[in-house]
Amino acid sequence: MDRTDQPRLEDTVTDGIATVVISNPAKRNAMTADMWQALPVLLERLAADRAVRALVLTGAGDTFCAGADISSLRSSVQEPGGHPQALAVRAEEALAAFPRPTLAAVRGFCVGGGSQLAAACDLRFAEEGASFGITPARLGIVYPSSSTRRLVSLVGPATAKFLLFSGELIGTERALRAGLVDEVLPAGELGERVDSFVHLLASRSQLTQAAAKEFASGREDRDPYWADQARRSGDTAEGVAAFLERRAPVFTWTTGPVDGAATGG
Repeated sequence: MDRTDQPRLEDTVTDGIATVVISNPAKRNAMTADMWQALPVLLERLAADRAVRALVLTGAGDTFCAGADISSLRSSVQEPGGHPQALAVRAEEALAAFPRPTLAAVRGFCVGGGSQLAAACDLRFAEEGASFGITPARLGIVYPSSSTRRLVSLVGPATAKFLLFSGELIGTERALRAGLVDEVLPAGELGERVDSFVHLLASRSQLTQAAAKEFASGREDRDPYWADQARRSGDTAEGVAAFLERRAPVFTWTTGPVDGAATGG
């Protein structure tokens, strides 16, 4: 097999935007055990790069991710305490904890573990014709509680049950109505829209984004911390001054390497 056909995760950083590409063309970009294990390590490295201001997760070619490569995960069931979703959950949680905004750019199939990864991103943009499904019921797999709660928070209990109970695929129109995706783009326009939007995100205050991301995750005890960061960062003064002077603001507050600790101001 040519090296370019080997299952792998590819990453690049350009103009402050990290792009992670799921590539396993022989199996519609299904995630192997090695790929699941590699993702948290890759994300930790990108989080430590303070030049990175946003992250895009996508799939190679015309498919996002057709799920987990079940054959590569079979061995995990045989291990003591093993669970076929354990590797996926670790990767999903690492993605959800990434300290800057994350966006899944979805074309084609976004199924099983692919939907798990997309749901762990902050935002999801999809191309018309994409298909979404969560398929553990087809395999007799218990979907993890953390993944179930994340799905319910996006689409509500009724749609979450429909997806989990049936394992059926839904199209972009229903996914948009349900809240599983944030925008649907015509064929050929997804890349341009994603590029424009993540550069917009990169221009905004990381202080605002980091606090909002933490609050949205359910943290209710950090108001004093973020109020202190706002006072010390200078971002508010810069934002107000830039608005009054009719210029683009230059925000300086940045997240720490991994845990969101402040480094600016």
